[in-house]
Amino acid sequence: QVQLVESGGGLVQAGGSMRLSCIASRSIFSENVRGWYRQAPGKQRELVATITSSGRTNYADSVKGRFTISRDNAKNTVYLQMNSLKPEDTAVYYCNARTSLPGGMDYWGKGTLVIVSS
Repeated sequence: QVQLVESGGGLVQAGGSMRLSCIASRSIFSENVRGWYRQAPGKQRELVATITSSGRTNYADSVKGRFTISRDNAKNTVYLQMNSLKPEDTAVYYCNARTSLPGGMDYWGKGTLVIVSS
């Protein structure tokens, strides 16, 4: 099975930056969407950003202008550059990969914790 492993989380000060990475253990179907989701304690998981295999992106309104998602298909890796971090960005960030075909596979990483102190 495909495994997704996130890295790059940790503790940062408000206003700081952090870059998350997520590498897949093996190649995923070429037509796929990679994304980042996050979940704060006691709250629902929410979409942060997604990026298609062709590079089209989508962002939650709360992170637009601050976060940038990118991918390196050759490395089976997706990144999330987070700038101007706010305390409300504190959450466990999960990596996601989904094939774009009907009935396609959906994969999730185990998450990496990001804490933004004020």
